[in-house]
Amino acid sequence: MDIINEKLRLLTTEPGCYLMKNEKGNIIYVGKAKNLKRRVSSYFNREHTGKTKALVENIKDFEYIVTESEVESLLLEINLIKKYSPKYNILLKDNKSYPYIELTKDKYPRLIISRPRKIKGHKGKLFGPYPNAAAARKTVELLNRIYPFRKCQNLEKKVCLYYHIGQCLGYCENKVDPLKVEKMVCEVTSFLKGNYDEVSKKIRNLMEEASSKLNFERAIEYKEMLEYIDKVLEKQKISLNDNIDRDVINYYVKNDYISFQVLHLRDGKINMRDGDVFPLIDDLPNTLSYFVMSFYDKREIPREVLVSESFDTNLLNKAIETKFLVPQKGIKKKLVDMAKENAKVVLDEKFELILRDEKRTFKANEDLGKLIGIPNLKKIETFDNAHLFGTFTVSGMVVFTNGKPDKKEYRKYKITSGSKDDYHTMKEVIYRRYFRVLHDKLEKPDLLLVDGGIIQVNAAKEVLDSLYLDIPVFGLKKNDKHATTALISSEKEYEIDKTSDVFHLLTRIQDEVHRYTISYHKDIRSKGSLSSILDNVAGIGEKRKKELLKKYKTITKLKELSEEELVAILPKEVAHNLFMFLKEYKKD
Repeated sequence: MDIINEKLRLLTTEPGCYLMKNEKGNIIYVGKAKNLKRRVSSYFNREHTGKTKALVENIKDFEYIVTESEVESLLLEINLIKKYSPKYNILLKDNKSYPYIELTKDKYPRLIISRPRKIKGHKGKLFGPYPNAAAARKTVELLNRIYPFRKCQNLEKKVCLYYHIGQCLGYCENKVDPLKVEKMVCEVTSFLKGNYDEVSKKIRNLMEEASSKLNFERAIEYKEMLEYIDKVLEKQKISLNDNIDRDVINYYVKNDYISFQVLHLRDGKINMRDGDVFPLIDDLPNTLSYFVMSFYDKREIPREVLVSESFDTNLLNKAIETKFLVPQKGIKKKLVDMAKENAKVVLDEKFELILRDEKRTFKANEDLGKLIGIPNLKKIETFDNAHLFGTFTVSGMVVFTNGKPDKKEYRKYKITSGSKDDYHTMKEVIYRRYFRVLHDKLEKPDLLLVDGGIIQVNAAKEVLDSLYLDIPVFGLKKNDKHATTALISSEKEYEIDKTSDVFHLLTRIQDEVHRYTISYHKDIRSKGSLSSILDNVAGIGEKRKKELLKKYKTITKLKELSEEELVAILPKEVAHNLFMFLKEYKKD
């Protein structure tokens, strides 16, 4: 704390970004400030609660970068968070993209769900984005049933089922009038821009036609389509009679949590809503600017954004190429108030679920760290091995960050060494993983878990020592029923309360690494040839292998034989070995 106090006295009052570090020197939080001295000092000269308290308790040092303006500090903050992925920064971690509805720009277009990497320059006609992916899929399904667009990705040689049920014009075999296609495109485009009359009329005619033909089941389906348009798409509290694409953003704060809501207006009508809820760690003005910057980081920016007076519109107008406005009255003011009401409703509904999820994940992760002496536990890498009688040996690695699976970090390993035992398999996969970590300067985990006992723990530790890597290694010890009972290291064993959140976290990690590894193992096995399988059966040499390959050719034919039938062509012991191997091999 003495070092921090000295640094606080020397801090500048200029704008910039600050990077908080833990005792290992890892960056655990990045923030921006209009006045660095005032903002950074506020962490240490007052009482805090919730996540902010947990953050401050783990700060052992900090550094800062001075910028020329607050706009520069906001842009720098976003880039630093992307680079370091700090533990206590909430947004910008998953970079999830929202789906659009796309009319492809082909001679015979398709209507599909699309997640384009870039909006500008995209060839197809895009409508959206749709934060509610289910609503987007439902809308595409509805339109594809009414309009016979091309359904296949590539034109087939013959018409398919969609043609026979009237949902495709048979573009692969028939000459289709381009004007008919153009008319469909115009009607669907109009519908997706909020003009529902033409499609509703078409569905109503189809419903009446089905009813007159006594096809009441089909008539009910059309009736449900009309209800979907009426309830989900058409009925809106407020709309603006213009063609400007705009978003409306507002927030609500309660119990140290902040809820954001974004209403998307396209062609003057509310198209969809979006939002997020997370702990309020930074001060409110910074959090508002941070949310808006991160929200539009990978999204199409509308022509206009309506916000409440709490947002720094001067700063946002300089940082983002659009117009931020604070309406004072009229319909636009009602939209901003509606966004706040939605934010309040969402936070009230989700608050208990958020606390429960945090207890299961973030809090359980912290408790695990305290139990085994890793106070700032963030990233856990876990390994498991799988093989069949020592063949098709693979390993899988899953990663949990702050108690949640980080699937983009998962890795698969096909074991190449001739060793068949778990000890040497573990040594190979640990060496390959952490040699790569050193070579490519990747982020090291705070904890390494192996799904196994002391043998696997010692194998991993031996490799890490040879690489001069100081990463704690623990094993997930199991009982005779394959249930986790304790955490073990080379020095100590930790009993885990089976009713605790820590135990449930470890169980989730173990189940996930096992599922991931077994899935990869099955995939490898399915690609194995009969020749390579026979190489792994004791007693089958080159001569017997050639005879079996010549006679049976495939695994399936060989599996059909009983053990008695195998004994007729092989020595009894070899036949038994092959029968048992094939019996295990076909298990999924």
